[in-house]
Amino acid sequence: MFRCPRITQYALEAVLDVAWHGRTGPVQSKDITERQGIPRRYLEQVMQELVHAGVLVGVRGPRGGYRLARDPAAITLGEVARVIDALSLVEERNPPASGSALGQQVIGPLLSETRQALVDRLNALTIDDLCQRAQGAGL
Repeated sequence: MFRCPRITQYALEAVLDVAWHGRTGPVQSKDITERQGIPRRYLEQVMQELVHAGVLVGVRGPRGGYRLARDPAAITLGEVARVIDALSLVEERNPPASGSALGQQVIGPLLSETRQALVDRLNALTIDDLCQRAQGAGL
């Protein structure tokens, strides 16, 4: 069924890492790469898009890195995913349907409902919610 695009997962992990480890100062991308195993080429692209969108702030200098631009309770997972444009498949209003009546009238609407449920779920969860889950998991 639907698989979360890898770049979306990287973006969510990176923002969560910044929220979790950035309480005392900016988080460097090399540290995120080491902790999360995100390839650096993807991470830099993701981080720049998130900075451009106002989810993260880039801090320059030798002790620089990234920090959240807003309170973690104000950043939804849906926002992060949309910034990366990885939810374009999920947010499709008219997904391509097969030519059959079953495909158009049964399967197509079911998949549209499923996509919308995923979008709604991501929009309902915040980075703060994930931080609480991480704390509850003992991370």
